[in-house]
Amino acid sequence: MLKGGILYGMLLMTLPVFGQRTLEKIMEKLADKDVPLATVTETSVNPSYNRLDAREREEFEVSHLKDAHFIGYTNFDTSEFSETFPDKHATYVVYCSVGVRSEKIGKKLIDMGYTDVKNLSGGIFKWVNEGYDIVDMNGQKTQKVHAYNRFWGLLLNKGSKVYGPVKQE
Repeated sequence: MLKGGILYGMLLMTLPVFGQRTLEKIMEKLADKDVPLATVTETSVNPSYNRLDAREREEFEVSHLKDAHFIGYTNFDTSEFSETFPDKHATYVVYCSVGVRSEKIGKKLIDMGYTDVKNLSGGIFKWVNEGYDIVDMNGQKTQKVHAYNRFWGLLLNKGSKVYGPVKQE
């Protein structure tokens, strides 16, 4: 446990220096690799991919990938998912902020019998960092990204970081 904390601390100190490469290194350390990865480019050019947002509702409401479906993380419901997405052979790309939560949800989908599930490498942070558009709840382009918390927010190099509950405008 102490070793993990030291590694985590060392990674935190390198964030400002290495930026995007650090995001990839962190994901290599944290990911179980039970769910195949989809790149940002692959996901952006494949409109047939079902984009699934595995963040919390307040994060999704700030912004999300265009045409993404909110499935949540804490309250993810396998029965509801099966009813909404009955095709177990379609391609599903699950994403969250950086790829940790989405990997866990992706593993649940595979365990449910879904055959083509992918985890978006680097999540919405990498999507934004690479210059791809995101939208708000009205489908309008936005620069706002819920940064989850201050630690993970260090990995978001572009966009406008939002923390905490969403304020209605």
